[in-house]
Amino acid sequence: MDLQKIKKMQQAGKILGEVLEILVSRIKPGITEIQIDQLAEKLIKERGGEPGFKKVPGYHHTICISCNDVVVHGIPTERVLKDGDVVGIDCGVYLNGYHTDMAETVRVKSSELKVQNDNIGKFLKIGKTAMFEAIRQAKAGNRVGDISCAMQGVIEEGGYSVVRNLVGHGVGKNLHEEPEIPGYLAGKIKNTPLLKPGMTIAIEAIYNMGKKEVVYTEDDDWTIVTEDGSISGLFERTILITEKGPELLTYLKTDAL
Repeated sequence: MDLQKIKKMQQAGKILGEVLEILVSRIKPGITEIQIDQLAEKLIKERGGEPGFKKVPGYHHTICISCNDVVVHGIPTERVLKDGDVVGIDCGVYLNGYHTDMAETVRVKSSELKVQNDNIGKFLKIGKTAMFEAIRQAKAGNRVGDISCAMQGVIEEGGYSVVRNLVGHGVGKNLHEEPEIPGYLAGKIKNTPLLKPGMTIAIEAIYNMGKKEVVYTEDDDWTIVTEDGSISGLFERTILITEKGPELLTYLKTDAL
């Protein structure tokens, strides 16, 4: 294992976890998407990091924000968040030559919001559970397909659909590296890449309440939405594969394997 790489990614991951924790706590009715983006950049720079997403050619923001039917790559705007919105924040930190990547989805709610039928609560719980079940399969000797199978099983048993066009990925000196880490199994596990100690990967649950199909919006080259207008969810962590099992490089305080 490249111990220098691991140490640098642990440092970058710690910063990203701290920043996302703060961002999630600020998601309240009345805040705008661009305010969250600006806060993210400020917090990352205060901690000595750089916004990783700004290193992606053509992208000019610190976060991607997914509101309701937006699946991924939503560009922050002046849109005001309101009670009941489902909001995903995807963020990256670049530090000492290495990237880390992380996402969390929450429901916007004030203390006055009364939840009668908590379909959204169940939806979000299933996605996070699926991500952690998938992470637990990220062990040396297993294969990418073991991760995919675990993810797909939890999401589909919950009654939801896994997006096919978008996948997790390796992460390190580049934000997106090999191997791809699908949230679904296509083919046989034995034909998918072998997981080895020292690999650093971003495992993502990308899933919809409705059908799995997604489309680009017509007004930009980034935002991807559900084809049927249903709510979408996104959960992501960067992990290190070790001889003993997966290690979270990006994490919230409540995360536990």
